[in-house]
Amino acid sequence: MMPKVVPYVNAQPNTVWRPSLRRDQRAVSEVLGVVMMLAMVITIMGGVWVFLNPYITDFEDNTNWNSATGIAERFEDRIDVAGGAPEGTGIRHTLALQSTMIQSVEKVETWTMAADLTPYDSVTVRDENSSALGIYSMNETARSITIETEYGVESFSFEASHEEVLVRHNSTQQHWMVVTVFDSDNNPIHRSFTYLISGIQITTSLGQGEHQIALMNNARVERFPNEPWSVSHFPKIEIDPLVNGEFRLSLVLSDVTINGSLGSGNKIGMNMISMGPMTLFSGEAYNVKFTVVNSLNDLITPQYHDRMLDEYNLNRASGTLDTYVGYAPFLRASGADGFTVETQGAQLYLEVDVKRVEVSR
Repeated sequence: MMPKVVPYVNAQPNTVWRPSLRRDQRAVSEVLGVVMMLAMVITIMGGVWVFLNPYITDFEDNTNWNSATGIAERFEDRIDVAGGAPEGTGIRHTLALQSTMIQSVEKVETWTMAADLTPYDSVTVRDENSSALGIYSMNETARSITIETEYGVESFSFEASHEEVLVRHNSTQQHWMVVTVFDSDNNPIHRSFTYLISGIQITTSLGQGEHQIALMNNARVERFPNEPWSVSHFPKIEIDPLVNGEFRLSLVLSDVTINGSLGSGNKIGMNMISMGPMTLFSGEAYNVKFTVVNSLNDLITPQYHDRMLDEYNLNRASGTLDTYVGYAPFLRASGADGFTVETQGAQLYLEVDVKRVEVSR
């Protein structure tokens, strides 16, 4: 028999000879891997930041806006309390002013009001210029006037006349002026005043610009970045019916001035001191006329006028002015000549008070 032939198989695998890597070459490859991993992490983090950044900005803006609104509400409450305190007294308050700046807006709103104090005459006081007043008495009962300002009081007498009497004076109106007309028995028959109101402005930085809140005479106006001014709270002027069928017009003016700089920080202490409340009208009133002009922005005064004439315009459109009670235009329907109060013949009582507050560190 032929022996079985077993073919020879090489049990050892063929070795492919590769060039060996040096130690520094292996280190370079590891560094490249780490760099690529870091680049990937940074790219992901950058994408997440770009995606979340608008939400983070909105959150910060909302936080700053809430802070500014809270400061405005606290200011209004403290000013109301301090304004009713006796002269020279007040309160001390601490606020956090980190992203908010508070500054004064001087003489930003002008209020005028005139009313006869008796039903026996109709008197008109007109500003001829800064040093002269024109006094017209329909029934010729006016005999003298007093002019009161923050600097003092002047008195003038004149003869009865069926024409307008021109009275020259030396009074300077920097802040307010009150003119009272008297008859021959020295009884007041007419009073008019002009008051320039100051307020405060709260400015807060937002992502797209500045948010501003102005507090003036118990009113609040605000503006967001790239938006116009809008009135969120209107001045405190109200008509209240009395139990006997008569009416009362109440107006509270709030005059706030800032003495010096309040600064900024986590805890800013400030004093709110009363300069003494004033009462300009209290009692029966006839032929009431008042005006209001805001100089902070041209859009604010028309919003005041529209609010006051809202009900009047509705009643005029529906033909029910013969039963309407409320604010009405003095002459032109737009309110450009001022406003009066329609009571349908019922007696009107007028109450006008001024709260004066000085804020300082």
